[in-house]
Amino acid sequence: MQRTYGTVEPVSTTSLPVISYVVLGMIGLRGPSTSYDLKRAVGHSVGYFWPFPHAQLYSEPKRLTDLGLLAVATEHEGRRRQTYSLTPAGRQALRDWLVQPTTEQMQVRDVAELKLFFAELGSEDDVLALAHEQVRQHQDRIDTYEEMMQRFEGRDDVARRLVPLRLGLQLERAALEFWKDLERGEAARDIDIDVDQSAAS
Repeated sequence: MQRTYGTVEPVSTTSLPVISYVVLGMIGLRGPSTSYDLKRAVGHSVGYFWPFPHAQLYSEPKRLTDLGLLAVATEHEGRRRQTYSLTPAGRQALRDWLVQPTTEQMQVRDVAELKLFFAELGSEDDVLALAHEQVRQHQDRIDTYEEMMQRFEGRDDVARRLVPLRLGLQLERAALEFWKDLERGEAARDIDIDVDQSAAS
């Protein structure tokens, strides 16, 4: 295998996008990885709470190699797969990012919540159908998270990675209770749905 490196000049990591740290972090946890390895790993971990186009997992490692934060080993024959590993500069960039203060508020891009905001322009049946869907979806996600917790319980090598999973479970359970309340009509009284009145205004 032929190993090539990106530039070794100092790189300012203050302007790197979050996807850069996802790639650096996943390689830091997994060890040398192909883009396909990263796609699979992200799909079973951070992809649950940090969704992004997975095509970036093919372009971003190449960019990080050019910046000297990753090294790449390319097969001479066959599929000529490229396997990426952290350089010392890449590991330092990841550590610098981990200690930086996190001042951004938690972002929620929830289409169901967006629809609920405009619910007064629709009907009560629309809200009820939305609540039914969300109860099912959040319960499914809770089942997935609980299965993951059980599967990795007692594994010291991944114990720290289960901590954000606990946060995810708490958020999903809170959302499930909200949508169940709405489904039962306990929260619907706060939504004044009157299509004719809305149209008249």
